[in-house]
Amino acid sequence: MTKEENEARLAHLKRIVASLPSQPGSYQYYDREGTIIYVGKAKNLKNRVSSYFHKEVDRYKTKVLVSKIWNITYTVVKTEEDALLLENSLIKKYQPKYNILLKDGKTYPSICVTKEYLPRIFSTRNINKKWGQYFGPYSNIGTMYGLLDIIKELYHPRTCRFPITEEGIKEGKYKPCLEYHIHNCGAPCIGKQSIEEYQQNINQAREILKGNTREVQKRLFEMMMKASEELRFEDAEMLKRRYVLLENFASKSEVVSHTITNVDVFTLTDDDTRAYINYMHVTNGAINQAFTYEFKKKLDETEDDILTLGIIQIREQVNSDATEIIVPFEPETPIPGVTITVPQRGDKKHLLELSAMNGKQYRFDRLKQAEKLNPEQKQTRLMKELQKALGMEKMPYHIECFDNSNISGTDAVAGCVVFKGMKPSKKDYRKYNIKTVVGPDDYASMKEVVYRRYSRMIEEEQPLPDLIITDGGKGQMEVVRQVVEDELHLDIAIAGLAKDNKHRTNELLYGFPPMVIGMKTDSELFHILTHIQDEVHRYAITFHRDKRSKHALHSELDNIKGIGQKSKDLLIKRLKSVKQIKAADLDTLKGILGEQKATILYTYFHPSDAKSI
Repeated sequence: MTKEENEARLAHLKRIVASLPSQPGSYQYYDREGTIIYVGKAKNLKNRVSSYFHKEVDRYKTKVLVSKIWNITYTVVKTEEDALLLENSLIKKYQPKYNILLKDGKTYPSICVTKEYLPRIFSTRNINKKWGQYFGPYSNIGTMYGLLDIIKELYHPRTCRFPITEEGIKEGKYKPCLEYHIHNCGAPCIGKQSIEEYQQNINQAREILKGNTREVQKRLFEMMMKASEELRFEDAEMLKRRYVLLENFASKSEVVSHTITNVDVFTLTDDDTRAYINYMHVTNGAINQAFTYEFKKKLDETEDDILTLGIIQIREQVNSDATEIIVPFEPETPIPGVTITVPQRGDKKHLLELSAMNGKQYRFDRLKQAEKLNPEQKQTRLMKELQKALGMEKMPYHIECFDNSNISGTDAVAGCVVFKGMKPSKKDYRKYNIKTVVGPDDYASMKEVVYRRYSRMIEEEQPLPDLIITDGGKGQMEVVRQVVEDELHLDIAIAGLAKDNKHRTNELLYGFPPMVIGMKTDSELFHILTHIQDEVHRYAITFHRDKRSKHALHSELDNIKGIGQKSKDLLIKRLKSVKQIKAADLDTLKGILGEQKATILYTYFHPSDAKSI
C-alpha cells in the first residue's frame, strides 16, 4: 500500500467516524477484500470507534488492526444489552480474524439423547442439535462414563442403531438382540417393555444429566412405596435398587448448599495469548456441570470484555436458563435476563473460589502439556516471567552468577556459572583464584573477579550477559554495579538473591537502590533462581575444597624424599586427600606408585610398621 493509498483510506474512515451516532450499537470493520475482520459493541458508537483512530493509541495489536481497516459499518440498537447480544451473533456468524473466539468444544465429548421414537443415549464429539439434545461437554471423561454407567444400570436404554418406528413395532419387523437376553435392554422394539415406560425412563435420564437427581430420587421413592402398597414386591425391589444407586451417585457430587439452585458460576484466568473461563452450573445445591472454556486472544482485550462475551457464548452453547450468575466482578455491560452476584462470603463465595481453582488448574495442565511437547516453551515462559518481574527491555537469555569461597582468607577462590535459556551452560563456567586480596574480604574478592571476567570478555569481544545475579544482598549488588557501570561502563542488569536469618533465600532484589521484587518463594521461577544460586555455591565450594586438599597434600608430601611431582599427582588423582593416603595399605600404594616408592611413603606415615616390611 502506497502512502497516497493509506492517506485516502484514513480520510475515508475518518469521514465515516465523524458521521457515527452517539447511540448504543455494534460496529463492524472490513478489510480491503470486504471481509469482516472485527466486530465490536459500544455504549456510544461515535466515542468507541473514534478511540481506535487517536494518535496516542500505543497498543501494537490495535495499531495492526487499524492498519487493516478499509471500511466500517454499524447497527444501532436500543440498549447496551442489545448491543452485546448483536455482537455475539455477528461473531458467531462471521468468525472475524481479530475477535476472541471460543475454541471448538468438540475436543471434549458430550452425551446425546436422540430424538428418535425410541431415544438412545451415548457419548459423542460431533454436535448436531437436529439429531438430539446434548449435555456437556465433559472435560473429565471418567465423570461422563460414570453418568452413562448409572443411566445404563438404572434404565437400560437401547444401544442398537436400528431406525425403529411405531409402525415397524406394530408389524413385528424386529427381533430381540443379545442385549435383551443378558438383561441390558427391555426390548421395547418387540413390545416386551411398553413405550410409555421406556419414555418415562428416558425422561428421568435427562433429569439426571441436567443434575436434577433429587427430583428423580423423590419420584423413584414414591413409585417404590406405591408398588410395595400394591404388593408388587418385585417392582418395588427393582425401584429400590435404582433409588440406592442414584443416592450413591448423588452423594459423590459436590454439594454446596441446598438453597442454591439453577445458578451459573463463571471465573476468568488469562495470560498473554489465551483466556480460560471456568463454567459451573449448580442445581439443587449440587454442581452438576463444570467445564473450562478456552478463548484465543486477538487484541488487547480487557478482562471485562473477555468475561462478558464469554458468558454470552457459553450460556448459549450449554442452553443455560439460569436466572442468576455468580462472577468475580460485575461486568460493565449488563447481561440481559439474569441477576449478577459478586459474593463476598458464604456458600456462593465458596463456589466462586472452587471455579477459580478449576480454571487455574486447567491452565496449568494445558501449559504443562504444551511444555512436554516443546520443552523450549517452558524456558521461554520463565524468561518472559523474569523479564516482566524485573521490568527488563529484553528477555534475560544469558544469566551469570558469582560466589566467593575461603576459610579465614586462605585459599580464596571464586566461581562464575552461566545459564543460557534457563539451562546451565557448563562449558562457560569459570574458576578464579583470588590474586589481589589479602584476608577474608568478600566484597574486594567479588570486585576483582567481576572486573577480570568482563574486562576479558570485552577484550575478546565475547557476548555479554543480559543479567548478573549476585549471591548476596544490597552490598554485593553495589560492588558489582561499581565495576560494571562505573569502571567498565557497561549496561547490564544486576539482581541479588538475599537470605533471611536462617540463611534461607527469601528475596529477589533489583534496581538501584535495590528494591524487593514481589515473587512467591514457592513459584517455579523463584525455584529456578535459587537453583542458579545453589549451583554457583556448589561450584565455588568444590573448587575451594579441591584447592585446599591439593595444598594440604602437597605441603605434607613435600617433606618425603623420593616422592616427586608425578607421584604426588597420581596420589591426588586416585586417593583425593591426605587422610585417604594415610589410611591406604601398602598393597594399594604399590598399585599406584610401585613397590619402592610405596614402601617409602608407607614407612613415612607408619614408622612403627617399618621393621615388618
